Amino acid sequence: MKPGNSGTITTNKQGGSMGCLVHNQSCIWMYAAKLNYCARNVLPGLCAKSNLVRRRIISCSYSTEELYIPSKEQLKDARVVYSIAAAAGHNQESHPESNLRVPAIVGALEKMELTPKHRGSEVIELTNFRPATAEDVASVHTEAYVYGLEKAMTQASEQGIIFIDRSGPTYATPSTFQESLCAAGAGLAVVDSVVAASMTSVDPPMGFALIRPPGHHAVPKGPMGFCVFGNIAIAARYAQRRHGLKRVFIIDFDVHHGNGTNDTFYEDPDVFFVSTHQDGSYPGTGKISEVGKGQGEGATLNLPLPGGSGDVAMRTVFDEVIVPAAQRFKPDIILVSAGYDAHVLDPLASLQFTTGTYYTLAASIKRLAKELCGGRCVFFLEGGYNLDSLSYSVADSFHAFLGETSLAAEFDNPAILYEEPLGKVKQAIQKVKLLHSL
Repeated sequence: MKPGNSGTITTNKQGGSMGCLVHNQSCIWMYAAKLNYCARNVLPGLCAKSNLVRRRIISCSYSTEELYIPSKEQLKDARVVYSIAAAAGHNQESHPESNLRVPAIVGALEKMELTPKHRGSEVIELTNFRPATAEDVASVHTEAYVYGLEKAMTQASEQGIIFIDRSGPTYATPSTFQESLCAAGAGLAVVDSVVAASMTSVDPPMGFALIRPPGHHAVPKGPMGFCVFGNIAIAARYAQRRHGLKRVFIIDFDVHHGNGTNDTFYEDPDVFFVSTHQDGSYPGTGKISEVGKGQGEGATLNLPLPGGSGDVAMRTVFDEVIVPAAQRFKPDIILVSAGYDAHVLDPLASLQFTTGTYYTLAASIKRLAKELCGGRCVFFLEGGYNLDSLSYSVADSFHAFLGETSLAAEFDNPAILYEEPLGKVKQAIQKVKLLHSL
């Protein structure tokens, strides 16, 4: 196993180690003043001692109910269910992972008339969900990290912004801890709704958590690569624990290797993780030889693609690698780390995906989920830093979910594409197929 850089909470640019609070209990954080309490197996007074009660209200819709799910009647005609957690307060000026990303997507959805306002019962936006609990987050991350990050918010309040991993790109503001819980909770809410719909329909809606900060680089011990909590990993454990969906198939098509997700499930035979990413890109993990360990050996599949790989390469990988791997695994649910930074216009890498590539991926994953796991499938936003290509590609994914024609031709410019290195792609595919007996 190659875990990459382990996450470490630091309180300044020099990276001094941050102490953490020591607790073995789980708390639920509530954000309104009248709900300042901790619950669920917590000794009286524990929250006061640990300073877990937050004093400010943040932009996170939440329910005081144990679970919020749209009614059966609401879900009956739905083709898409999505949630929004834009983390407006988690922002650093000129940083590519900015608070402009999710609003750009929402703007594109509105412009293309893909919201409930225009689609009625076909599209549901979850506007009432709870943040993830400590129990949810601790199913993936160590308590030392979770409580250390919570404590670090005091220093973030004093300094305005701090850096929370030694490699430098991951920052925190005073609202980061709370907004990261909201992001994870928004994902869990979509999982709940999709699973509920699948109980009464053979064709449940596709789900999409439009959330940030992203999560697939966050390792169990800390943050990394713009990522704070492992949103999709938390959702996988939640699906198993809450809904009894034992076998989880995770597809990660972000341009960077999802090392955090990789590490979390590296020894777990019940979670199959498959990642396509640009060879040699950050964080340098995700080699073909990384296939899992112990009981989890064979349940991790990494396929690094050479620079310049594009639509043809990804279609081939999906048909020859992802589909047979999923068919053999027989998942109960499919979760997708949907990173849109492999787009040819994205500034942080050099693959050649197009908006049309993402439409095809979304449509193909939808078909795969319907074939293998009753249509249960949820996308989680990861990367994507050109606001135009990000927003148009997510919107075209919605078109795919709805079974509608792609509008990629209105955005994509074939003239900027160049020949893909299909010989190298074929060699990589053959190595993976041989190693995994596909």
